[in-house]
Amino acid sequence: MITKIRIGTRDSELAIWQANYAKKKLLALGISCQIIKLKSEGDLNQITPLYDFGVSGVFTKILDQALLNNKIDIAVHSLKDVPVNLAKGIEIYSVFERANPYDIVVLKKENIDLSDPLTIATSSIRRKTQWLNKYPNHKIVPLRGNVGTRLNKLNKNNWDGAIFAKAGLDRLSIKPKYYSILKWMIPSAAQGAIAIASKKDNLDLNKLLNSISCKKTFYCVKQERNFLKIMDGGCSTPISSYAKINGKNLTFEVGITCVDGKKSIQIKEDFDHNDSEAYLKIYKLLMKKGGDKILYQIKK
Repeated sequence: MITKIRIGTRDSELAIWQANYAKKKLLALGISCQIIKLKSEGDLNQITPLYDFGVSGVFTKILDQALLNNKIDIAVHSLKDVPVNLAKGIEIYSVFERANPYDIVVLKKENIDLSDPLTIATSSIRRKTQWLNKYPNHKIVPLRGNVGTRLNKLNKNNWDGAIFAKAGLDRLSIKPKYYSILKWMIPSAAQGAIAIASKKDNLDLNKLLNSISCKKTFYCVKQERNFLKIMDGGCSTPISSYAKINGKNLTFEVGITCVDGKKSIQIKEDFDHNDSEAYLKIYKLLMKKGGDKILYQIKK
């Protein structure tokens, strides 16, 4: 019988919030928990844009190592940061109900006209390219750091706005004065979802983790991440993927954008909610529509 679990997390404010959220779920089952904070490569380097790292897992490798070395029992992640190809011996066993999946632009002042030539901050290649596709006269500047650091940088610099995940701001109870929710911008795969990873051979623990998972969210993010995997994508590629269950339908939106933002292909399709190969079908549709040419250019 499991009586205590060591929870591994990054040491950012948002990551600790997510670890405590997982802790509450486990405490409700009568299990004692200890939170162990670790600093990732992505946290240590807050200057280089994410798409310049050239590797995946910049936020997760340190937690993978701790799991494999038995220093922690579980790792709590923002699932959008977790590579689609997990470290050998590790698997995702629990995904909590998803929060708001959309991006939000926090603006410096009221009544900013987005048709004007503005400067917007983000280090996400996905956000950058979709934004430039919609607003080609804007300038994008890199912005790294945790949520609080990025908001402070926005206030101190001569920028007009910065793009964040709505879920992160909500979880930290941050309500910007001026903002706009970007429902036209297709989210990153699994954005807004918190996941728990553990070692595959810890069978009793994995069964427990699965019991506190949201099945609908898990199913949707699995479709999104499968699409990302078949596209050979990650944080360093401008690929979007968002699936949502509507009644008996799975509404699936995907997109790919050129690195310069000049061309973007997006598809939105409804599939049967039990269609386990929806990700493969929408991939083929995207390729037929010209996504293959953009993907080739990105890889080249």
